[in-house]
Amino acid sequence: MTTTANFDAAINAVPHFAPNANALKFITCGSVDDGKSTLIGRLLVDTKAVLQDHLAGVQRQGETDLALLTDGLSAEREQGITIDVAYRYFSTETRKFIIGDAPGHEQYTRNMVTAASSADAAVVLVDATKLDWHDAQLTLLPQTRRHSLLLKLLRVPSVVFAINKLDAVEDATLAYQNIQGALAKFATEAGINVKAWVPVSALKGWNVVDSHANWCAYTGPNLLQILETLPSTPAEADVALSFPVQWVEKFHDSNVTHQGRRVFWGRVATGNLSVGQSVKVFPSGQTATVAQVLSATRQEKSEVTGQSAGLVLDREVDVSRGDWIVAADAGLEGQRQIDATIAWMDDEPLVAGRLYWALHGHRWVKAKVQRVVNRLNINTLAKEEASELPANSVGHVTLAFQEPLITLPFAKSRILGALILVDTASHKTSGAVLVN
Repeated sequence: MTTTANFDAAINAVPHFAPNANALKFITCGSVDDGKSTLIGRLLVDTKAVLQDHLAGVQRQGETDLALLTDGLSAEREQGITIDVAYRYFSTETRKFIIGDAPGHEQYTRNMVTAASSADAAVVLVDATKLDWHDAQLTLLPQTRRHSLLLKLLRVPSVVFAINKLDAVEDATLAYQNIQGALAKFATEAGINVKAWVPVSALKGWNVVDSHANWCAYTGPNLLQILETLPSTPAEADVALSFPVQWVEKFHDSNVTHQGRRVFWGRVATGNLSVGQSVKVFPSGQTATVAQVLSATRQEKSEVTGQSAGLVLDREVDVSRGDWIVAADAGLEGQRQIDATIAWMDDEPLVAGRLYWALHGHRWVKAKVQRVVNRLNINTLAKEEASELPANSVGHVTLAFQEPLITLPFAKSRILGALILVDTASHKTSGAVLVN
């Protein structure tokens, strides 16, 4: 998905954050006003990642407004909500982190999906003061359920629930117990693999970076300690080579005759790219052998996995931006029709018969919605019969492409199994598609 570039861009913008460093890319999500921006501000301040002059700029009446450290847009400050995804970084003695602060409002669910699609982990904030915490059978907020389900659909490897604002309720221990129980019940029903639950107060800093011993009868690690142990997502090296061509560069030296005279740049999506490898160009079907592999800094390499690279073929082959270069013996074939799960984000409902642009890697093709199969009820988790999908819903559809695309099930590959739909008139991102 195009969204992968956002975390990568955030990493590359920081000189000491090499792309292959063991950095954890995580997002915060949940309902609006659950305290996501405040939590990130707390993480940044308590790990000493904020410069003094920046800190002085967010002082309000002698108090530090932590949310202002991430709500960078003027519209966000005016409305007091997060609109776009804000990326921040910090490090501890043991690890480096990139945080994506995802919006909580339903209107900006597309931005949350954008950030989650390439994240290693997610922290779902839950505001204890918004729930009937006295009740052991309490009902969770719809956006908490929606974001959690989207994390599962997007195969975010690690999910942590942080129950926030417990310092503002009368009986924090009972509230934590009942809310944690409701979250555990929902996660079990939805098949969400939760790594941890932790009670926190982002405002006061309890159990975020500094532990607050025995608060809420909780004796586990604080949130930062949990994050330090979560795994980064490894490159999809167990899948055959696939390489979406992002840019074609022509050699200035025209005397080169023993190999092709162009470098094809992109990021190795799956598998390993190595010298001497037999490859096939999609969609032309032409075959060739990899003559050279270059790193992002133009150093010659014998093999590259999961990183940006350039490759030169042993002969001149017709390759353009948007084409895919795949392992010749991988058996990857183009498909004109797929069954898919879709997270719909456009204000206009998805209906059968509509045409959209589909973006897969860097390849654009026209896509037609052939059928809306069903819609997921986020409250009951039942698949309900539907003829259309309204904004912020999740459902199952059949799509037909004007030209074939190389895809794999999303369960097998987060990159080959994902694409987005874009409105042909407004050019807004309309839906995130996960191949079944």
